[in-house]
Amino acid sequence: MKEITELIFPDDIKYSKDHEWAKMDDQNVRLGISDFAQDQLGDIVFVDLPEVGNHFIKGAEFGTVESVKAVSELIMPIEGTITAINLELEEAPELVNQDPYGDGWMILIKPDDISQFNQLRDKDAYLDSLKES
Repeated sequence: MKEITELIFPDDIKYSKDHEWAKMDDQNVRLGISDFAQDQLGDIVFVDLPEVGNHFIKGAEFGTVESVKAVSELIMPIEGTITAINLELEEAPELVNQDPYGDGWMILIKPDDISQFNQLRDKDAYLDSLKES
């Protein structure tokens, strides 16, 4: 595992306490797991994502990530409806390790309440929470 200083945390992304990241993408929000989360999991071998059209409340499990170490739940940081999933992860789950904020994105959602997005942590608050744990 890498030191926190070796990991990437973009400034234009919000983070959840469960290590998901969220970024505005027009009227939708793109989600994935943080560089910290993928580093902790190790080599990712399978990603289970929901179907387009499914609706999730904030805090609900929307999928799982399986690595050589463990299976980890994906937790919805904001309430909304799935508008797209990253189909590339079916054949290449390692994209989450290689590029968690780019090619390794997981889902796109139409948020029910955009204020929930604004309540997520910014980079500095997320880093502070990692240093405390």
